[in-house]
Amino acid sequence: MLHVIDHANAPDHRLLLETMFADRKLLFVDLFGWDIPVVDGTYEIDQFDGSHAIYLVVEDQGEHEASLRLLPTDRPHMLDTLFSHLCPFGMPKGRSIWESTRLCLPQRHGAGRRRELRNILISAMVDVALERGIVSYTGVLPAAFRTEVLSLGWRGEPLGPVVPMQGGAVGAFRVHVDADTPERLGWSGTYVHTVAEEVPA
Repeated sequence: MLHVIDHANAPDHRLLLETMFADRKLLFVDLFGWDIPVVDGTYEIDQFDGSHAIYLVVEDQGEHEASLRLLPTDRPHMLDTLFSHLCPFGMPKGRSIWESTRLCLPQRHGAGRRRELRNILISAMVDVALERGIVSYTGVLPAAFRTEVLSLGWRGEPLGPVVPMQGGAVGAFRVHVDADTPERLGWSGTYVHTVAEEVPA
């Protein structure tokens, strides 16, 4: 089941969010070795996990399966706060531009299931954008994954060169969401029709 969770309905999903933050710690801190905040030794929660974040969470029997986080770019977000050097010609910002971060596909899922979950989350990103008037998403990805994401069928472009960093090279990107984006992502088998349990206004 897919959930769209924001500040208004987060109290109804407290346990699900806890399992999400725990999985984020296992993936990003324990496996990838990122130097990022950990709360109570268990939960990966940073300064952007606040009231303006929206979480897309795939849940199975009350437990987190996969997720990503969306942040408005008219407020501080990762790209302008931590990675502005990745955008030498400036970065897109505005009420209709959001940032996609913290794609969490736990290693306990096999490669095939992780790809299925990735497609569900990308599809949900598109659905949320079309429902809310979001015209594009920005973000930061490992170099190889950025290339893959930009080749899925939607309109998109790198926002700067690949830059070496601890843990591997990364680059910023932007993808556009239009009425034909579901069809375009369907060409690569990425878009799947998703129905969220709830889509907060």
